[in-house]
Amino acid sequence: MYERGQRIALVTTADPYTDLRPGDEGTIRSYNASLGQLNVDWDSGSRLSMLLDEGDSVRLLPC
Repeated sequence: MYERGQRIALVTTADPYTDLRPGDEGTIRSYNASLGQLNVDWDSGSRLSMLLDEGDSVRLLPC
């Protein structure tokens, strides 16, 4: 479903300490389906991974 290089936007994150906000955009580095972990290079410079099985949510952006 998620592939390296795809663009995404943050919908929500369960991380209370991040500066990322809904709507922030980034580029997928990798996706580990067994962990539900999406590794992202956020445009803001953050490299926070999304834990999709633990409350984080993103949406794919159109090409």
